[in-house]
Amino acid sequence: MKKAKRIFTYGFLGVASFISIFPFLWMVVSATNKSVEVTKGRLLPGTYLIQNFKHLLESTDLGTALSNSAKISVITTVLAILIASLAGYGFEIFRSKAKDVVFNILLLSMMIPFAALMVPLYRMFANVSDAAPFFGIDSKVAVMLPTITTAFLIFFFRQSSKMFPKDMVEAGRIDGLSEFGIFVKIFMPTMKTTYAAAAIITFMSSWNNYLWPLIVLQSPEQKTIPLLISNLGSGYAPDYGLIMLAIVIATLPTALVFFLMQKHFVAGMMGSVK
Repeated sequence: MKKAKRIFTYGFLGVASFISIFPFLWMVVSATNKSVEVTKGRLLPGTYLIQNFKHLLESTDLGTALSNSAKISVITTVLAILIASLAGYGFEIFRSKAKDVVFNILLLSMMIPFAALMVPLYRMFANVSDAAPFFGIDSKVAVMLPTITTAFLIFFFRQSSKMFPKDMVEAGRIDGLSEFGIFVKIFMPTMKTTYAAAAIITFMSSWNNYLWPLIVLQSPEQKTIPLLISNLGSGYAPDYGLIMLAIVIATLPTALVFFLMQKHFVAGMMGSVK
């Protein structure tokens, strides 16, 4: 009975793993084939990888798109986790009925779909475009600002702060540290796993963000990598080998960040404090 149960368990896990991995495998294999071979469903590696890469560099501004995505993602991630952690720390350490009301309002804002906010956000940035082009339409700042502070990240840091030993705060105050000094010198090093998990989530979300950059970014030199991939697939006869190669390249940074911080990510999601 135990043997049959073990066989079923490993069999189920094997099938689930294959279903999860197959799309990535097919994507990598398709990047080495011609477009016609991809449409035929070829599942064997081809010899067209270098040609696809050369064609991608010649037909698109890949470097600019990657640079734009990297700048937006890195700056958004750093600012988002700093602001959200400050807010989460404040909500948990300095608790009051008024702060709980504000926090509940923040949680209610998570129920508003982004589609309902697009038009007001666009009009707001369009109104400041003439006076402050740096903050207006077709700027990186316009892409970053709506995603820097999110209710989810504040909620995530506040819940994680519940595991933070309050005695350390009192010890820091006795030693003469300011509240900001306690946050920087005690809270941040102690909650590094939470920061790692938040950084991964924010970076991946910002890197793969498509809808808002599509609306805000209008000039070709401001396009991000998701917009570049979308443009590749919008032609009359898309080159699927080229598209798959672009997707592979776009996937590498997020995959690298995740695998480098995987252990911290799991610990942070579990809410552990070390």
